[in-house]
Amino acid sequence: MNDNKKKKIKVIATWIIVPFMALIFILDIVTVVLGNIYAKRYDIKEETFTLENGDDRIHFLNTANSDCILLESNGRFAMVDSGEGDSNPRRKVAYNGFEDEVIAYLNKVAADENGVVHLDFILGTHYHYDHVGSFPAIINENNIKISRAYFKAYLDKMDKSIEIERWGLPEIYNEIISALKAKNIEIISNIPDKIVFGDFSLDLFNTGYFEDLYGKGENSSSIGIKVTKGSKSAFLAADITGPSGLEDKLGEQIGRCDLLKIGHHGYYGSSSMSFLNFIRPEVCIVTNHQGKVYPNVKWNLTMFAKVPFYATYDYNGIIASFSDSGEIILTDNINR
Repeated sequence: MNDNKKKKIKVIATWIIVPFMALIFILDIVTVVLGNIYAKRYDIKEETFTLENGDDRIHFLNTANSDCILLESNGRFAMVDSGEGDSNPRRKVAYNGFEDEVIAYLNKVAADENGVVHLDFILGTHYHYDHVGSFPAIINENNIKISRAYFKAYLDKMDKSIEIERWGLPEIYNEIISALKAKNIEIISNIPDKIVFGDFSLDLFNTGYFEDLYGKGENSSSIGIKVTKGSKSAFLAADITGPSGLEDKLGEQIGRCDLLKIGHHGYYGSSSMSFLNFIRPEVCIVTNHQGKVYPNVKWNLTMFAKVPFYATYDYNGIIASFSDSGEIILTDNINR
């Protein structure tokens, strides 16, 4: 190929790529503007921890772009995922995770008069470190008492080779199970489809494994949880995405929910139009920075579903209270 032909190809490529990138940039600005407008639908006040909105609540902690969710009902507590810990094998340099912050939060909101935290259960949705990395530290904390632990058996057939070899999935699973056994905490690997937790009814999805999703990655193992009180419900989507195959398999089963915890932190492949059409949420929470949410996800939320979404990092953690009058009330600044 001569130089003139190469130059011509580069010019053509530039004329295609630059307008395309400019269009994405413009659309991203549009979705951010619309997202900010929609966000005004909820008058989010700072959390006071006085339970004026009732004691049936979902705490979405600010653990950057990782998941840590605390369920609370009638003075009882349970934890879904734990946030990123301090030893993520994917990190190439030293860093601080969120073990200390999560434990401090539990001590602040869930400790009894003797300073003991009682968790009815803990549950890991899947074995990516940004979801379960802090569990060993939580389990080993002396003043945290855990009644039972829901962790389905790790199945390497689900994963891509890089997840097994470089992301440490078998190692974190074994570390969690070893810590639970050392504390004689009941481990339930056959995950039930339903759990009653105070005033909340929990419906669990993808409690087993789909053989046709083998090799699609650990996100395909994600357990989703529908939390219901009365006429209101929320769906905690873990890392359920379109590419994982789970949105198509689960969307119709889950059905409509008032609140959606967006899958996979708002990254590519989460919250497809078809999935949002099944869920039809009124409000969304994303465990991330708003700026890190992928443009196509913002587009689907603002242009298609037309719903507000709130990022836990930008709001310093969010609590969704399910009031006895049938409202979902959001408060922020819970990590302070």
